Amino acid sequence: MVKLTFIGHATWAVEGNNLKGIIDPFFDGNPQAAFKKDDFLDVNYIFLTHGHGDHIGDTIYIAKKSGATVIACFELTLYLDKFGVNTHKMHVGGRYKFPFGKVKLTPALHGNSIVDENGNIIYGGMPYGFVIEVDGKKVYHAGDTGLTMDMALLERENIDVALLPIGGNFTMDIEDALRAVELIKPKLAIPMHYNTWPVIKADPLKFVEGCKKLGVESLVVNPGESIEI
Repeated sequence: MVKLTFIGHATWAVEGNNLKGIIDPFFDGNPQAAFKKDDFLDVNYIFLTHGHGDHIGDTIYIAKKSGATVIACFELTLYLDKFGVNTHKMHVGGRYKFPFGKVKLTPALHGNSIVDENGNIIYGGMPYGFVIEVDGKKVYHAGDTGLTMDMALLERENIDVALLPIGGNFTMDIEDALRAVELIKPKLAIPMHYNTWPVIKADPLKFVEGCKKLGVESLVVNPGESIEI
């Protein structure tokens, strides 16, 4: 059994056998955050899709306090290594077997930079999503991405849950997210990355209704809520 908890924006906790993880741990400055960063100091893995502030968030703080391993692309881990953080280096298209199961980095259409304390922009490599396999289930977290035909390849992964951005402006909007659902064909589709700020305002129920027309189960998970698959 895999447990997914929506923390807000694009931040999710994922739990399974040998896994207590968190994806894109953005707490401080996150108006949707249903928990505090100190509530997750017992995680053993952090999955980081890219270096933008609303995704890298509190990664360094949580990783150093918990000793968790951060799974991220090569360039992003080089930045994190400077802070004494445990990292596992991967890259887009790569798959690796961890104690809890397999992880694959998938293509995303976005940017990937870190802004340091002096306002300097640091190159963070390519952006990506994750296919996280644990307890026989596959969870796809798309990260920040536009619609891409690469998503058609995910149909072969037999995705159990797809976590997809719908807010538009920086990522897919509802229309494109529904096209992504058509390509991926997950068992369950859940919207994320919307309504955090006015610029990404969207109605998640429209996404759910659209998924039903496609014959794909969908539901809205509010910040603080959990589901089990």
